[in-house]
Amino acid sequence: MASTPWLSLVIWVPILFGVLVLATGSDRNARLARWVALVGAVAGFLASIPLYTQFNVQTAGMQFTELHPWIEALHVNYHLGVDGISVLFILLTSFTTVVVVAAGWKVIEKRVAQYMAAFLIMSGLMNGVFASLDAILFYVFWEAMLIPMFLVIGVWGGPNRVYAAVKFFLYTLLGSLLMLVAFIYLYQRSGGSFDILDYQQLPLGLEAQVLIFLAFFMAFAVKVPMWPVHTWLPDAHVEAPTGGSVVLAAIMLKLGAYGFLRFCLPIAPDASHLLSGFMITLSLIAVVYIGLVALVQGDMKKLIAYSSISHMGFVTLGIFLFNRFGTEGALVQMISHGFVSGALFLCVGVLYDRLHSRQINDYGGVVNRMPLFATLFMLFAMANSGLPATSGFVGEFMVIMGSMKVNFWYSAAAATTLIFGAAYTLWMYKRVIFGKITNPRVEGLSDLSTREFLILGSLAVVVLAMGVYPLPFTEVMHSSVANLLSHVAQSKLKGA
Repeated sequence: MASTPWLSLVIWVPILFGVLVLATGSDRNARLARWVALVGAVAGFLASIPLYTQFNVQTAGMQFTELHPWIEALHVNYHLGVDGISVLFILLTSFTTVVVVAAGWKVIEKRVAQYMAAFLIMSGLMNGVFASLDAILFYVFWEAMLIPMFLVIGVWGGPNRVYAAVKFFLYTLLGSLLMLVAFIYLYQRSGGSFDILDYQQLPLGLEAQVLIFLAFFMAFAVKVPMWPVHTWLPDAHVEAPTGGSVVLAAIMLKLGAYGFLRFCLPIAPDASHLLSGFMITLSLIAVVYIGLVALVQGDMKKLIAYSSISHMGFVTLGIFLFNRFGTEGALVQMISHGFVSGALFLCVGVLYDRLHSRQINDYGGVVNRMPLFATLFMLFAMANSGLPATSGFVGEFMVIMGSMKVNFWYSAAAATTLIFGAAYTLWMYKRVIFGKITNPRVEGLSDLSTREFLILGSLAVVVLAMGVYPLPFTEVMHSSVANLLSHVAQSKLKGA
């Protein structure tokens, strides 16, 4: 048990500050709302730092655990804990929240308090998903986090925001209902326990495992999103405000892949092996086909959205290779993608705030007016393309190595992302940044403000640091990944 309830702090500090921000009231107090939101976001991030500095990398078990009765009649507990698979995502979520609050500082002018509060509350709820060790607690956080994002897209989004918000909500909600059915079944099989760790020891038959796997698959595949249930994401990204796109790409997509690691592999290991070919096929379709789809996009946001789907295909591929390179590569890719995709959406937001257009054809020659912006944008574009010495290379290289150990053709297909990723990212960058200025409105562009430079600069530092020296990230996950893979390997015939 943790002496200081760090996990409760990273969950409830942002939520409580979100309520305080709401209490500031109307836009007459917008300045106060912004400062309270920033203090709350920074406080949440500071509370997450001890989870890393005090984390014991030698153990595979859950750390910083908290256990309190909640609904005693149903044996539902407020049970929290993190291991090497989940702890980095809490830091990523808390850091991203600070970035999003700062990024919306001047851009959001109406309903400022509600906008800031939505992201703070969403941050706490997403941290709750990563920290939950009770199935019902996990489900509550999982569903509750949809509400702030639904409001962010529906209230502050673009012209088709209502359509995009409803589509996002329905896709993710309907998939999650089958997950609840699986939890109820596991509750009965375990003799009345909602403890997620108990489910990993259940002697389930292969048929039961397959049904449980498919129930979880419906919830997690939509969230990743995997092909062919990915169609909600481009609409949501295009219509969402910049902050909404950043959180969607940086955090929410990771929740589905995290679910596969936390539930499918340890609870249904036989089914995971049986259906691994199916999962790898869907993953490779996402890598190759969605990469080609990204090539023909004229909207920068939509291009980056499809890029995210392709990169997340790399993640699910790594997970179902069942080796250390694949699994750790998938985790590194998720963390890296959180920084890189978030930065790319912020770069598009910088341009949109000035020209109110996301169309690639409306730009050209931006480097002549915004050289500092062009430099940082180039770094993130290269990271998205998988350039060595950037974070984007590390995870992709590890997954390709892991796939090579399983099947040469898996690695050959996966490696096409290095070609397609460079093609669509550099094609966009070339047309937006280089060339002569053909649009008179580009002549009036101003370079990054101090606030924008600090935001993008901090992300640039992380992207480079992770690319040059990934050990501080990878050493955290070694023990937990080894334990997970050992459990899955030993359990291959458990239900036969």
